Amino acid sequence: MQGLELARRYFEAYGLPLLDNAFAAEKDRVAAGLVGLGSECFGFDDALSRDHDFEAGFCFWLTDAADADFGFRLMRAYNRLPREFLGVKMQQHSIYGNSRVGVFRISDFYRTLIGLPRAPETNEEWLYTPEYALANASNGAVFYDGEGAFSAVRKALCAYYPEDVRRKKLAAVLCFLAQSGQYNFTRCLRHGEPGAAALARGEFVGHALHLLFLLARRYSPFYKWQFRAARETGMLPGVPDRLERLLQTPADERAGEEMERLADVFLTELERQGILQKRAGETYLEPYALAVQDTIGDRALRAMHVMEGV
Repeated sequence: MQGLELARRYFEAYGLPLLDNAFAAEKDRVAAGLVGLGSECFGFDDALSRDHDFEAGFCFWLTDAADADFGFRLMRAYNRLPREFLGVKMQQHSIYGNSRVGVFRISDFYRTLIGLPRAPETNEEWLYTPEYALANASNGAVFYDGEGAFSAVRKALCAYYPEDVRRKKLAAVLCFLAQSGQYNFTRCLRHGEPGAAALARGEFVGHALHLLFLLARRYSPFYKWQFRAARETGMLPGVPDRLERLLQTPADERAGEEMERLADVFLTELERQGILQKRAGETYLEPYALAVQDTIGDRALRAMHVMEGV
């Protein structure tokens, strides 16, 4: 059983009865679920994932006012719940982790994940909030939300970037793809620097994965989950596999040729989405990056350096 389903069953077995009985008067001011850090929140966990930071548990989320009224009592009640469920108990915390389950103020929970107590409100806030953080804040599931305060923030996050912000990121990613894969990769080979060429190829693959998420209107997660998550978007089927093979092939002219073919695939999809017009025989991505930047309505975003925003 994966962690998200374990959390749901644990909530149904212990959390919901706790609300129905000891906190019946306050139930409508509570939200519950599992969102945030950890592969289980993305549904990517497996047997190996249980060697650290894996336990039966869930989150209770409260507004600041609700926390002031009964948050301490709810925390004490949560801490008295069984620490083992369906044979699962905490084995070991990683040195980086703190508790991922328990009772949280909504404002603190989101501030910890994205640096804000709420969803971003301006284009600048959206642009500079790390994308992996937005992925962490919009994953998982909400099992119950009485007054909807937690879900209101979540809904705003899951609605994805404003289109001007998406286009700014698209422009930046296209420019980085051109620089790393179409320019520096072959130059490094000609300079007799195969290690630098391999690094340039890796940069190309990382930015190409990022592009897939932008095209699919999905937040890109932490790098170790990007290939799996990219496949699950359904955007440009087969391209994640091509990118994975590209990483594993020799850093030579054949890799450069594959990057050019991939650039053509990306341009075709960008044209299909109405973001740019593809020019016959022209696959170098830097001019297209500048063209995408010119379509941005927000003057402040449009005036930024084309490579800013990734």
